[in-house]
Parts: sequence; C-alpha cells; structure tokens
Amino acid sequence: MKIATNKKLAIIGTVGVPACYGGFETLVHYLVPNLKNLETTVYCSGKTFPKENRLKNWKGAKLHYIPLEANGIQSIIYDLWSIIHAVFKSDILLILGVSGCLFLPFVKLFTKKKVIVNIDGLEWRRPKWNNFAKRFLLLSEKIACKYADEVVTDNRILKEYVKIRYNITGNLIEYGADHVNHVKIKSEDLQKYPFLNKGYAFKVARIEPENNLHVILAAFADQEKLPLVIVGNWNNSNYGKELKKYYSKSDHIYLLDPIYDAEELNLLRSNAKIYVHGHSAGGTNPSLVEAMYLGLPILSFDVIYNRVTTNNQCLYFEDEAGLLNLIENISGLPLNQVARQMFKFALAKYTWPVISGKYQSVIIGMKPDYLRKTKSLESTKVIPLQEEGTNGYRNEPVFEKDENPVELRA
Repeated sequence: MKIATNKKLAIIGTVGVPACYGGFETLVHYLVPNLKNLETTVYCSGKTFPKENRLKNWKGAKLHYIPLEANGIQSIIYDLWSIIHAVFKSDILLILGVSGCLFLPFVKLFTKKKVIVNIDGLEWRRPKWNNFAKRFLLLSEKIACKYADEVVTDNRILKEYVKIRYNITGNLIEYGADHVNHVKIKSEDLQKYPFLNKGYAFKVARIEPENNLHVILAAFADQEKLPLVIVGNWNNSNYGKELKKYYSKSDHIYLLDPIYDAEELNLLRSNAKIYVHGHSAGGTNPSLVEAMYLGLPILSFDVIYNRVTTNNQCLYFEDEAGLLNLIENISGLPLNQVARQMFKFALAKYTWPVISGKYQSVIIGMKPDYLRKTKSLESTKVIPLQEEGTNGYRNEPVFEKDENPVELRA
C-alpha cells in the first residue's frame, strides 16, 4: 500500500546526524533513511558540527543548525529555538526528550501542529541531577504528557508509568540494533588492543554513578581470571576521573576513552566473551540491545527495565558480590544458551525496519507496508515478568497517579 502524503516532519532534541554522540542520535541516524513519504528536517547543534563539516542534506533529510550545544544547560534553549523554528516550517514535530517542552502549551494554543514526544525515561529521577533540575524535568515531563498529541516510551515499564501517572496509553517504541556487526580480528588490531587474543568482558557507557561503573570495577578488580574492557567518557566528571585513576593500576582492567568509529567499537564488543550491563535508570538502553543483537552473553544489573529489555532471559546481579560470584563461576554458566536467547529476541524486536515502521505509524497515523511485512513477535515467546501493576523486582519504581496536574492551557 502506497501512502500519499506531503507532510513535513521536524525531528528535534538531538546533537544531529550523522550520529556521533548517543542513543537519540543513533535513533535518528537510522530512523531517517527508513521513513517514507515525508519531508524531514533534522535540527543539529552548530557547536558540534563546525561550518566546514556541515551538510545541508543527509539521507534525504534537510539539516538545520542551531548555534548552541544540544546537551547540558543550553539544551533547554536549543530545544525551544528548534521548536519555534519548526512551528513555521513543519506540519509534525517529533521531539526527543522533554527539556524543551515548556513551550508546548503555546504551540498547541496557536497552531494545529501534530506534536509527538519521546519522554526518554524518567529523567527527573536520575540521581545525577540536583533538586532544581529534578523539579524542572518533572514539570517538563508533565507538560509533555499533557500537550503532546502522541507520547512515546521505549520500555514497557515506562509505558505503564505514563498510563498510571497521566492516564495516557502511549506508544511503545524501543531501539533498533541491527546496525551492529561482527568484526574479525586482524594482526594490527592485536598490536593496538593486545587483550583481543584473550577472553574478556566488555562494556560501553556514559561514566555516571547510575550506570554502576563503581560496582562493576570493584567486582572485576577482586579477580584476575577475566579481563575487563570499558569504553566511556572518563574525563567528563570527578566520578569518572577518580575511577580511572584508581583502577588503571590493575593490569587486567582496560579503561578506554570514547570511541566514535563504529567499526572499531564493533571490533571490541563483538569479540568479547561476555557483555556487562550496569545501567539502573529507566528505559531501554541502546548499548544493551546492541549487545543482544551481537549474540553476546549478558550479565545485567537486576532492575525491572533491564529484565523487560532482555525478556527476563540473561544473567542478573544485584551488587558487587553478586557480579563477582558470576565471574568466578563463569565456566559453569549457560553462556551459549543466553547468547542465543539474546540474539533471537533482538532479531524479532530490536531492528530498524520494526522501529522505523512504528514511528511512521505514529507520525502519519497509518501502518506502512514494510511494517506489516516485518517479522512479528508472535513466533518469539515473551516471558511475563509479573502481574501488571505489582512491584515484585529489585529497584522497581512505584508508580503513582499525578495529584498535581499542570493546568496551563488558555
């Protein structure tokens, strides 16, 4: 079925494309080429892309640059600026994150633009934010859920949260992972990364307390049978600097700076013996689904979001002692079985044709042909975690209805 539309779509809230930063950027990087029959504009950070490196168009999308940082405190103005510009240029606004959503009441008051917001997890609950930032992010989330025409969440538990707190059904759309691939080791790779000829554990992450790098490093430091390789932004915080300073002394722990070359990153993670996932904050994490698609055995921090993402089928730890126990008994763990389960579930659920089709369905309100023809999850067993609305797992959030809804509509 062909869908005839001349709708103009604006994608707001990322550093931009081609992707060079994080999860939302990767989402847009692979979403844009898969969208059909839409005139798409992606808003990009002029601070990240200097003038000599800027493209006017990419994969069929127009690129519009805002002269601000897309992250940090400037992200609020960056998103607001992008939204205001998009209101005059586009029919549909896809906003990734809530920091700029304070302007939505005015967008809906004066225009009939369709607004779709991906709320990006429970940002206001993250421990890295101070009290003022948490209150601001919660207000932004409330406004986004009240004034958006469609709300997107990337994890079933977040979808339940939106339903309970704001009485919104929402749209569950995760992340794709089929852009990753296995890379064979070459002799020159061994010279740069001598640990490649050993079995090793791997992790890539932002170096933040909520990702439990301190727990993972402490566990691996207490044993020497399995080397650990972590790629991350160690120098962006005192937390990261202190961890790197302390654990770099261990000759079986390798702490690498960020790697933005996809081939090099795939080399390191696809040849790992296991993948260690320490994220504890809400949502479906892109690095986790990428490890699943590579068919890696996964040791994951035991929170409900990670159990949903991995279909309750990987190996879980709750603390340093639990992780150390898994490592010390690694030879007796069903690693091959876990790897097969991870790949099977990722192949069915976390691919860009599936994810892009869901986004297009929300954007234009119809299912395109290529979504209907995509392999469904009917042949893949989804393991129930618990009864809806209960709190049966470690660190699972308790969701309560919002007793103070925002009332800003004129």
